[in-house]
Amino acid sequence: MLSYYFQGLMLGAALILPLGPQNAFVMNQGIRRQYHLMTALLCTLSDVILICAGVFGGSALLMQSPWLLALVTWGGVAFLLWYGFGALKTAFSRNLDVAETDALRQGRGRIIATLLAVTWLNPHVYLDTFVVLGSLGGQLASEPKRWFALGTVSASFVWFFTLALLAAWLAPRLRTAKAQRVINALVGLVMWFIALQLAREGVNHMQALVI
Repeated sequence: MLSYYFQGLMLGAALILPLGPQNAFVMNQGIRRQYHLMTALLCTLSDVILICAGVFGGSALLMQSPWLLALVTWGGVAFLLWYGFGALKTAFSRNLDVAETDALRQGRGRIIATLLAVTWLNPHVYLDTFVVLGSLGGQLASEPKRWFALGTVSASFVWFFTLALLAAWLAPRLRTAKAQRVINALVGLVMWFIALQLAREGVNHMQALVI
């Protein structure tokens, strides 16, 4: 059964490594050293729920509900545009120290709310867990399916905690004004790029529904 575990581990790692809203948020919290381990834990728990839902049957619901998929897609586009705007606004702020101080004043509740939005309003999360992992893991028998899901969950756990701890360790170097401008500009541009891709997919889905 270890072969199914490592299959899930490798596939989960391939899906989670590219820079996205979750990774950007965890990295920023690590750099600020503000609830970064809590952030990594909540990301992992969210992935556990989504992966298990996708592998153990939830993918059928999303694939059979084109209107639900469209709603998730456009909600994600709006959120990514907003998140990217915030990152770019910080990157080009004249007084970056003030912007960073305001960010550090965020309470635990606001951080949790933002993290949940970053995770659950991102359509790519559903496409990865429900469509990709669900279509592959859902075809397996009961026991291999559990090992496959455990492998993908392990990838999320290792990655998020590694990212949070590594960012916190490199914080003295990454919290310079120049580094923060580069990081926030990169995050903002990536978020807008993902939003543009999702918008194109959303238009294609809407055209298919109309036809």
